[in-house]
Amino acid sequence: MRRLLARGVDALLEATVVLSFSRIGYRVRRRLARWTALDSYRLQGRVILVTGATSGIGFATAEQLASCGATVVLLGRDRERTEAARERILQTTGNEAVTTLIADMADTAAVRRAASEFRSRFERLDVLVHNAGALVHTHTLTSSGVEITAAGQLIGPFLMTGLLLDLLVRSAPARVITVASGGMYAVPLSVDALVSGRGPGEEEFRGPKQYARVKRAQVTLNELWSERLPRRDVFFHSMHPGWVDTPGLTEALPRFYRLIRPIVRTPAQGADTIAWLASDDGVPLSSSGRFWLDRRPRATHWLWKRRRREPAEERRRLWDFCMTHSGWSGDVDSVVEVARAVRRARAGSAASFED
Repeated sequence: MRRLLARGVDALLEATVVLSFSRIGYRVRRRLARWTALDSYRLQGRVILVTGATSGIGFATAEQLASCGATVVLLGRDRERTEAARERILQTTGNEAVTTLIADMADTAAVRRAASEFRSRFERLDVLVHNAGALVHTHTLTSSGVEITAAGQLIGPFLMTGLLLDLLVRSAPARVITVASGGMYAVPLSVDALVSGRGPGEEEFRGPKQYARVKRAQVTLNELWSERLPRRDVFFHSMHPGWVDTPGLTEALPRFYRLIRPIVRTPAQGADTIAWLASDDGVPLSSSGRFWLDRRPRATHWLWKRRRREPAEERRRLWDFCMTHSGWSGDVDSVVEVARAVRRARAGSAASFED
């Protein structure tokens, strides 16, 4: 009976949108569904990489996972801020297995260097959390000619996933978690708009619209990765944290923030589902490619658009767009096959040693 009540209330909250994304939705769902406390998870031995980890949701995610005993790698653009975040987590959790990497996710060369450094330090990767991102209001191109929102939140994460894919497969069952946004509900998938920063009929660049387009593409890309990777190897999840009181929201959308300020979530509340997807070995390992809010999978389109699916050709173009601009030339099937062989060899060596 309680489960039916929880589902009914959840559906009502989702229909309101405002309450669903607010801290009210978070608190009601947590209480009715009796969520497992995050502090109860024991993550010793797991290696987790979190991008955009210096503040807001990324910092809250890293801090929670570190408190559970995981080895956490904080990736940030600014060395001083990233090291300061590490010190804060060390002080609050006492976990000394927290380290840093420095890279701008919009710079493919920097992403490659960071991935190479990670590989030199670790032989496994259990969870990769793509959280880095910002909403910009001016049309800016990277040195490779890609609009910076798409470069930092789509191309960079795609490249990082590809470069570390074999480590993820070796650590199976591993997870890749992408922090998206409810803003993606307002726009369709459009690769042309991603490239130009302008949709049909738009005469000028609009930062919030481009941000929403990139978030839509993130959710679709999450599905594409899941279609290419067997579930037993890597599970892909995208999620919406709700409306969260972060520097990104207050600085990028000050008017919107003032309007919803009384009901925004704390960074820890926004990070809850990320940490749960990274920690729990039950429901998060039962499906791949889904979109989550408050520990439940959600539709990727609303109301009458609920059953809509992007055209197959547009989805293919998105994958090709990421392959082309990231410069990643890996073949997913080959990477998985080799990584599995390494995993089997290591398991055999460990068994022989024990004998």
